[in-house]
Amino acid sequence: MHLELPKARLDSLKDFLKHYLMIVLSILTALGLEAWIEHTHHVHAAEIARAQIDTEIRSNLSELQGSLAKNARQAKALASIRDALVQDFKAHATDQAITRHIQALVQIDGFNLNLSWPTLRREAWDVAVANQSVSWIDDAAMRRYSAVYAGQREMVTTLSANLALVMNGPRMVDAMTDLRTGNIDPREFLHVIGQMTLMLDQAQNNLGSLEDRLKEASADAPGR
Repeated sequence: MHLELPKARLDSLKDFLKHYLMIVLSILTALGLEAWIEHTHHVHAAEIARAQIDTEIRSNLSELQGSLAKNARQAKALASIRDALVQDFKAHATDQAITRHIQALVQIDGFNLNLSWPTLRREAWDVAVANQSVSWIDDAAMRRYSAVYAGQREMVTTLSANLALVMNGPRMVDAMTDLRTGNIDPREFLHVIGQMTLMLDQAQNNLGSLEDRLKEASADAPGR
């Protein structure tokens, strides 16, 4: 900010006060204009950040719902096989009969856990944090966004913990190999498919909880 000092002689206190007041008003006007420009910039940056974050949240919600639908179909198929085998064991069917039943029920090629997991993006949020746009977003929206992205992070951590707790990876690989070679241990296969079904159920519960958060955030977004 540059100010030109008056070059005229100040012959009286009145002239001095007049010029002093002009200088003060010029400074205050310049500061006010600068503050208004900065505020306008912050409002614009916050609007851009919010639009990008809201778009990202809606995209994550759409992909998550797609994963929920795929997992629901897979869980239903696995549960159907599991329940059929449980009935075989309850009926005291022979291992040979249960093995034939497994081969009839299971499509060997492509049979797996087939857990669908959404790609939960967070680039818009990270950019807003990096360029400090989040500091200009209103508190209510900030709390909403923070809850959503924290929920995404927590869900990945929870699923990893559940996967380690519920699933025996090498055991599942062995069961898949036995299935392809036709050398199936029916009881071992039942245990493995039980693990797979439980893992899908755990994943669906986690995804369902996050879906609620994403839906709430999307519903509160401007223009919705």
